[in-house]
Amino acid sequence: MLRIINQLADAQVELQRICDRTHDDQVFHKESTVREILQAVQRKGDEALLQYTADFDNQVLVADDLRVRGSEFDAAYQQVSKELIDAIRLAHRNIEAFHRKRIPSSWVEFEEDVVLGKRYSPVDRAGLYVPGGRASYPSTVLMNAVPAKVAGVERIVMVTPPGDRGAINPAVLVAAQEAGVTEIYRVGGAQAIAALAYGTETIPAVNIITGPGNIYVTLAKKQVFGTVGIDSLAGPSEVLIIADHTANPVYVATDLLAQAEHDPMAAAILITTDMSLAEQVAAEVARQLDGHPRQTLTEKAIANYGVSVVVDNLQTAVALSNEFAPEHLELEVEDPWALLETIRHAGAIFLGHATPEAVGDYLAGPNHTLPTSGAARYASPLSTETFMKHSSLIQYSSAALYKVDGAIARLTEAEGLPSHGDSVKFRTNPQKRSDRL
Repeated sequence: MLRIINQLADAQVELQRICDRTHDDQVFHKESTVREILQAVQRKGDEALLQYTADFDNQVLVADDLRVRGSEFDAAYQQVSKELIDAIRLAHRNIEAFHRKRIPSSWVEFEEDVVLGKRYSPVDRAGLYVPGGRASYPSTVLMNAVPAKVAGVERIVMVTPPGDRGAINPAVLVAAQEAGVTEIYRVGGAQAIAALAYGTETIPAVNIITGPGNIYVTLAKKQVFGTVGIDSLAGPSEVLIIADHTANPVYVATDLLAQAEHDPMAAAILITTDMSLAEQVAAEVARQLDGHPRQTLTEKAIANYGVSVVVDNLQTAVALSNEFAPEHLELEVEDPWALLETIRHAGAIFLGHATPEAVGDYLAGPNHTLPTSGAARYASPLSTETFMKHSSLIQYSSAALYKVDGAIARLTEAEGLPSHGDSVKFRTNPQKRSDRL
């Protein structure tokens, strides 16, 4: 089931195919569908939301049903175990502690009558998309809401698809309550992104939208970017494991399956220097898949986007990983810290045999909303900075402006912008100003 490749050229072609797995002809047709949904919600507001909810989620709601009521939060705590509530609270504490270390600070510098600086401030309103469908994601609530709260966002609006009879998963509601999010709307898909971007009679427009979703959600975020900010265009999840002879094949196989069980398009990749390990992992994947609760979905991911690559040395493994730029990178090698220095591109890096990706997914603290499909070459994980922006601060004294007026004059002349030059000359040379009066 897990294919083994031991030719470098073949491996490079296969890894590129996996990286490009979302770039198919069907995306073009989905984009036009998404555009129609966005336009309908922009024109018709709640009416369009309710129609799409009936069409896509098979839930018949009225406008008053869209917002989750306070009583539903209370009921949610009665529907989940104390152990799960404790786990959510532990995750919340760790995520908050990590993100509090990442709050950017405003700064001001004074030098020779010149003041320069940056002033950071949060957006006014953030929209969080939490997927539904195949599974519930309380961890996604925490990973998006906590950094928004830490950043100081005053109003956080969450949307999530409704389940049977409009119900929202109780664990999701508990996580939202623990994170301080009480404004939640039962709407999903591209129509939810449209509501957050443009606003409706019930749902307010926001400044930035974060959170993962299916291809329709991703394309909707792409199309509303500019009207609002977005965190990223998330593709299917992926893990790449670099392993040597010290790796445990049971652990490696489990970590590959932990990624594959997300989605039929999830990618699970092993790059190893040990052919014996590759063979043992392939056998272990088959063994663990037998009777797996999500067997059909997971088998499809492994069959289409799972691969084991055998290379001559760890340097080659790192080169292949850097080119792929994985969302999750596990270093299951004898000395992961030595290898770390050569890693250039990865969303999150998990070091050592005792650090499965799951600890990062749920409660280690760093964010699990990560760049996918090669975006780690230029993008970073979601953080407090995602929900903030900065303004530049500039102040010149008259003396400081006088020192640079000649240089500014030359630059404005070169660009053919005389009023730019005059805006300096009139301040530094009063005679120039009087000549124009």
